[in-house]
Amino acid sequence: MHQFPPQDEWLNRKLRLQQKLDECGMKGCLVSQNVGIYYFTGSMQTGYLFMPVEGEPTYYVRRSMERALKESRVRTVELGSFRSFGMQLEADYPELGEPSGELPLLGADLDVMPAQLYLRLADAIPRARLADASAILRNVRSVKSPYEIERISRAAEVVAVALETGLASLREGMTELELMSVIEYSIRRNEHIGLMRMRNYNQEIMTGIVASGEAAAEPSYFDGPAGGRGLSPASPKSVSLRPIGRNEPILIDIGCCVDGYVIDQTRTAVIGELDPDLRAAYDTAAEIMRISERSLRPGGIPEEIYFQAVEMAKAAGLSEHFMGFGRDQVKFLGHGIGLEIDEWPVLAKGFRAPLEPGMTIAVEPKFTFPGRGVVGVENTYLITEFGCKALTVSPEKIYALP
Repeated sequence: MHQFPPQDEWLNRKLRLQQKLDECGMKGCLVSQNVGIYYFTGSMQTGYLFMPVEGEPTYYVRRSMERALKESRVRTVELGSFRSFGMQLEADYPELGEPSGELPLLGADLDVMPAQLYLRLADAIPRARLADASAILRNVRSVKSPYEIERISRAAEVVAVALETGLASLREGMTELELMSVIEYSIRRNEHIGLMRMRNYNQEIMTGIVASGEAAAEPSYFDGPAGGRGLSPASPKSVSLRPIGRNEPILIDIGCCVDGYVIDQTRTAVIGELDPDLRAAYDTAAEIMRISERSLRPGGIPEEIYFQAVEMAKAAGLSEHFMGFGRDQVKFLGHGIGLEIDEWPVLAKGFRAPLEPGMTIAVEPKFTFPGRGVVGVENTYLITEFGCKALTVSPEKIYALP
């Protein structure tokens, strides 16, 4: 059953964004993306949110106004003609129209805003300069509240049940699609909303990836260490109609979304036994996870955690298999998670801002062997004041079926 955030949740989110806008010299921020609008208003109807650097935000709604008024936790008004949006903004926020030496700077979620919309907004709001505020917005959302952590934890419980349900049905000769169908049926019955959102352009995700043997190691456009064969070139990732065989790795990389909040976990299974070198690679992935856990604490530097994992893979003689293979290797170890799969921070080169309590991060050391399969593990962690806490509840092991 849907749980509403406590009332002070909206105030805290607003104040955090306003503080960062002020630090960057912005007079306000326009949010156009559904996820961002939902985060700050509690509603996901078509429109735009304007967050001033001081004062109360306004949610300008095109449709459905009726539903937005029921759901929104901020001031909500009907959006007039788009051409007059600038005048509507200035009427609500007179400080934007005040003459000064230069036009006021307004942030916007330019990392996800279509170019056509940007040009239309620039034309509709001629007395302001639009600047990229995507880093600000992503930083605000990187630290989770107790409500958000509880929702992610609930999603973890749903996934744990689905994994056990799927494994109980697993049989030699069963197709990847049949196994995924069992898993999806379980999570849908337990309030999975049916999708998991990604922010990056042209990146899509289903429930996750269930792939076995060489099909799991087939490369794809997906920005992850494993793609999967997929059902067709129109969906070139995740499950296929391939039958699952004996003594081959089965990658079960699944998630769940409850009230918008996502969990991400991976487990490796096998009917029979893994080859010794694949088992050794899995053990290296588990060792990388244990060492990474020590650094998942306030003050930890994301890129240093990534570099440490790269060196461990190298020491094990597995560099060419770590997080993909060849030119399809990805250059990260983990990613923030929340309303989207690919949130900040990222355990990757270039991310040097220290970890903070309240951040939630999926860590996924994996090894890809072309023609044979993928082995590895993925857990979602909460950064606490004293270290990290696993939100994932499925036992971390190789699930070996007779």
